Amino acid sequence: MAAVAGLLFGYDTGIISTALLSITQDFHLSSQGKELVTSSILVGAIAGALISARLSERRGRKFAAILVGAVFALGTVGSALSPDVEMLIASRLVLGLAVGGSSQVIPIYIAEIAPASRRGRLVVMYQVLIAAGVLLSAVVGYATHDSWSWRWMVAVAVIPALLLVAATAFLPESPRWLVAHGQPERAGNVLRRLRTTPEEAEAELREVSALPEQGKRKEKLSARWLRPALVAGLGVALFAQVTGINAIVYYAPTFLSESGFGESTALLGTVGVGAVETVMVIIGAMTVDRIGRRRLMLWTLPGSALSLVVMGAASLAGNAGWAVMLFMLLYMAFNSLGMQVVAWLMGSELFPLPVRGKAMSAHATTLWGADLLVSMTTLSLVDGISLTGMLWVYAALNVAAIVFVVLRVPETTGRSLEQIESSLRDGTFVPRRNEGIEGAE
Repeated sequence: MAAVAGLLFGYDTGIISTALLSITQDFHLSSQGKELVTSSILVGAIAGALISARLSERRGRKFAAILVGAVFALGTVGSALSPDVEMLIASRLVLGLAVGGSSQVIPIYIAEIAPASRRGRLVVMYQVLIAAGVLLSAVVGYATHDSWSWRWMVAVAVIPALLLVAATAFLPESPRWLVAHGQPERAGNVLRRLRTTPEEAEAELREVSALPEQGKRKEKLSARWLRPALVAGLGVALFAQVTGINAIVYYAPTFLSESGFGESTALLGTVGVGAVETVMVIIGAMTVDRIGRRRLMLWTLPGSALSLVVMGAASLAGNAGWAVMLFMLLYMAFNSLGMQVVAWLMGSELFPLPVRGKAMSAHATTLWGADLLVSMTTLSLVDGISLTGMLWVYAALNVAAIVFVVLRVPETTGRSLEQIESSLRDGTFVPRRNEGIEGAE
């Protein structure tokens, strides 16, 4: 149930896409004003990721998740009641604190309680619910744009926020956090609840406790042995955003309107964007533990790049609105199946326990910083170099992502968190030649 935070994450970041049309009319926003309203949640997310790192390390993953739900509720109510654009921006900053906090603590919590054989599928459920939240926001926006104020569109998110607070109160604390804080007996009790046999629980507890000076040794993120994980994790986080996903999610109705569609059809296209993302992330959740993280990215990034190139060409040709929509949906399919499935998953599993909170905070901050850059520059790029030029810039960044994954991202599928840490310590955390390119090994 902790992954319900993903639903809030997706809804609160996605609803602005449909609500922005009405907000613009109410507050008479310019392009820069629309970018500020859209991106304010991301500024808060950067701060939230940084704050939650210390909180989840000191007070526990469970406490941090409960607090995230409460802040979600507070920011939702503030946004819905905003009398002016300044208050709306401030309230979305508060929402951003919750979004950033959830992106730091929830993937870590799920990864730390999940068995290695199912960790990928379970962590990706967080991304599934993000996609479901985006889809729900699109459906709500399309179904109610003639009957609801944008305020009601925003306000309904308070329901899952309160559900998150209530449900998380009944969840156990992370056993790995308990070991790191000198509570191995409590950790053993949690593992015996979560694993199918007592023997399996005891074996995992021994593995978690066996790493050197677990939880006592103060590691720095700048340590040489950690650098390969930082490069891989932060690089994937960066490319998950600068390959263009949220340029489409945030501004799809705007792009479709500029391609000749009316408001109703443009909003329906946004529902399609959310539906495709949700379906593909579900497929990714079911297959990522069999196909592999690295392989999934390398198989889908070329399709993302090609879709953006053709979408840009269709926009340049003019009178090709349906082609723009088709290749927008194809891009969403490739990107959602690959980068969006893997981004949060790799961040939650690459980093060793002594630095996991700090490193995941850096991962989330990188992701949100890149997302902020995308949201603050997309419409300005369209104004400066046209929709086609903007799409081709993102296509080039997808090609750069392929090169990065080939050179810097090893496969982690099927390995326990402790095995990944051991490979970092002994210097074997490196991509193997042709891994993920030629198929299954």
